[in-house]
Amino acid sequence: MPRSIAARVAVSILSLALVAGCATPPPADDKEAVAEWNQNNDPLEPMNRTVFDFNLAVDKALLKPVAQGYRAVVPQFGRDRVRDLLRNLRAPVVFVNDVLQGEPDRAMQTLMRFAFNTGFGIGGLIDVAEPGGIAYHDEDFGQTFAVWGLGEGPYLVLPILGPSNPRDGAGLATEWLTDPLNLYMGNVDHDWVVWTRAGVGALEKRERLLDTLDEIERSSLDYYSALRSTYRQNRNAEIKNSLNPTGNH
Repeated sequence: MPRSIAARVAVSILSLALVAGCATPPPADDKEAVAEWNQNNDPLEPMNRTVFDFNLAVDKALLKPVAQGYRAVVPQFGRDRVRDLLRNLRAPVVFVNDVLQGEPDRAMQTLMRFAFNTGFGIGGLIDVAEPGGIAYHDEDFGQTFAVWGLGEGPYLVLPILGPSNPRDGAGLATEWLTDPLNLYMGNVDHDWVVWTRAGVGALEKRERLLDTLDEIERSSLDYYSALRSTYRQNRNAEIKNSLNPTGNH
């Protein structure tokens, strides 16, 4: 079952983070180095770089070419429909996290988007809510845990999944285990739907990031450090709703 697999993977990843060899911190009297060390929050850097190199090899050999092929074959209109459908399928998870974060206005927006797009947007294939003034926003359990005051823990690069931290890793596992579609499809022995959705979602996300990641890699002296910084900045902005400034926190 996908639920049990996700649980085992999450436990394995977090256990690995606890026992992995850590980078050596700088001397306490080197104030600038200590400040940079704390800012990077990457005591697992040796392990993280190894996983990063593995991910990069897989990406260049498989994920990026497939995403490029998807972009070349499927026109923008078709890719937009895939994006809209995936967003609509996530709406129940977003709604729950809106509620858990104490954001009733955003929760109502999510509920209205889901109702309009499901009812009038051919099951979510067309986002009719956004043109009507109900903007899309995303929330996940990692953000909810942050709003509740749980620390992010050390920076962590997950196999295939990429930049993360223990808090976001736990959030990802929680979402996988509690997503209504995943639960239903697992209970009726249609696990293939869960895996297909996950695969299409990964493909859609990689295609959207093609230009962004190419630019980061091209313009940075250390691709690993650049992605680490970008990820942490974006996550902090998402937690504060800076990217979708319609909430209260």
